[in-house]
Amino acid sequence: MCGISGIFNLRQPFPIDEELVKRINRLQSHRGPDDEGYFFDSNTALAHRRLSIIDLSGGHQPLFNEDHSVVVVFNGEIYNFQSLADTLMTLGHQFRTLSDTEVIVHAWEEWGEQCVERFRGMFAFALWDTNRQTLFMARDRLGKKPLFYTVTRNGQFLFASELKVLLGHPDIDTTLRPEMAEEFFMFGYIPEPFSAYQHIFKLNPGHTLTLTPGSHIHPRQYWDLAAPSNILSWEQTQEALLEKLEEAVAVRMIADVPLGAFLSGGVDSSAIVALMAQLQHAPVNTCAIGFDEKAYDESDYARQIADRYRTRHHQHIISPNDISLVEQMTAIYDEPYADSSALPTYKVCQLASQHVKVALSGDGGDEIFGGYRRHRMHLAEQKLRDAIPGPIRKPLFGSLGHLYPKADWAPRPLRAKTTFQSLAMSMVEGYANSISKLRADERRQLFSASYRQKLNGYTGLDLLQSYTRHLPTDDPLKQIQYLDIKTWLVGDILTKVDRASMANGLEVRAPLLDHEFIEWAYQIDSRDNIRGTEGKYAFKKALENHVSHDILYRPKMGFSIPLAEWFRTSLKPMLIQNVLSEQMCDSGFFNVDVLKKMIADHQSGYRDHGASLWCLLMFAQFMVRQR
Repeated sequence: MCGISGIFNLRQPFPIDEELVKRINRLQSHRGPDDEGYFFDSNTALAHRRLSIIDLSGGHQPLFNEDHSVVVVFNGEIYNFQSLADTLMTLGHQFRTLSDTEVIVHAWEEWGEQCVERFRGMFAFALWDTNRQTLFMARDRLGKKPLFYTVTRNGQFLFASELKVLLGHPDIDTTLRPEMAEEFFMFGYIPEPFSAYQHIFKLNPGHTLTLTPGSHIHPRQYWDLAAPSNILSWEQTQEALLEKLEEAVAVRMIADVPLGAFLSGGVDSSAIVALMAQLQHAPVNTCAIGFDEKAYDESDYARQIADRYRTRHHQHIISPNDISLVEQMTAIYDEPYADSSALPTYKVCQLASQHVKVALSGDGGDEIFGGYRRHRMHLAEQKLRDAIPGPIRKPLFGSLGHLYPKADWAPRPLRAKTTFQSLAMSMVEGYANSISKLRADERRQLFSASYRQKLNGYTGLDLLQSYTRHLPTDDPLKQIQYLDIKTWLVGDILTKVDRASMANGLEVRAPLLDHEFIEWAYQIDSRDNIRGTEGKYAFKKALENHVSHDILYRPKMGFSIPLAEWFRTSLKPMLIQNVLSEQMCDSGFFNVDVLKKMIADHQSGYRDHGASLWCLLMFAQFMVRQR
């Protein structure tokens, strides 16, 4: 795992400042603390920071082909590199290293832009072909590894693994993108292909970008989740599920450094540890975070799995009131990011990095097997949408949604406002309502009249609508799984894990997000993924001989922290200082009276605005840091 960056003269020859390239590349030195390397020619600069995982002595980057006409900088892992290398050698290519990186340059020579279709893994790379005068860049299918890019005023194309590298360049236009506030308060992150900045973009997952002098920037999609072609029977699912997942785990256990796993005590991480333990003789290194308050603690369940499989278990107990990382969040993520589980994720990465350099995780299980409560709610809501004609349904449930109070204090079954609102909407509108950090009506209240006018009707829903045009199926569960993969998975989950792990010099691999496994799992009958109120049903049944019933069928907890309490106690001064700062109040985004009222209502206990205030605090910290 590494960090990459570079400069390409897109429009005309322009001097490349070698010292500047080195200086800004070192802003992501945490991504690669073991080594650095550079390539320069008259029109191109490539830079690399290395975290050594495979071929520790021979994998220095930038890495070249035989005659040094092709050079690459690479972040990630190509898990099938050995079989690809065998194929390429039979075709006449000569390898000088045992590194998976070298496969890329030879695959480019042999197959050109289509080389990425042969790679199985997580990756972001940039390749310069001197003979063709071509810069070729690619990002893996799911977006596990990040890749940002921009063009400066003088026509230089810049790219990097993290935003902070681009922002370190003096010629970058740092104008904020106006729509980013609307998107952030809906999604909790800035969704691909956008960033918080008007002229900085993210290369979408499953896309490549080919540039030559004078060319335009037109990313090309090389992968998408295809329509299910053969829905699996229950017997087919149960016979093959663990076998296919075991294979995805096995290819991710190749490393020349100590390897382990995260173990939260939930279904997904328990499954990964169980399979790892059966694939190696030595005890698996497992890492878990515990909390000193039972309401947030799953460490007893993690210990059950650790004891069953006799792992070498490492556990660290932290206080849910530990707010020491809050002020660092913007420095880690570089743009507004509102998933509060990033804090315990950082802590477990920090713990793991003390014992291993590679950790396998259970990320992806909820997305591909229908494990979120909102998945079950969506199916129930869609049945009602289909059963009640729109002219009746929309005004009926629209009125109920408007009149019903926001009952944060009530038991979950009585918190019906969002459900009523969703039932008055279309499928994609209901999905948007369920995933929104602040619902559309809450965002309208939060934003100033001038900002709403500037948006000119744009909402984050517009981005979702662009994906619905490519939905591969009319199955309601598979539709929202597709939308999750396009937005939530890459923008929230994978971003969270990449930044938290890289900040600690740790590589994280996610077997459940193997693209071949996902393509297979997308064929599972949705009725087998969700049975009644049980999500991930087929997955849990397949695991019953490997994971205890108590772990498989207990209520889902999540990696949560006590936001409501924090904002009334330890975080209160930080909240007020940041959310009511000059940068926030003068930004033009907000109705300042609403900001003050939200804080006051929460402090008094009249309302629980914990989740909304966390979004505001993260956004405020970003605004305060703007130069």
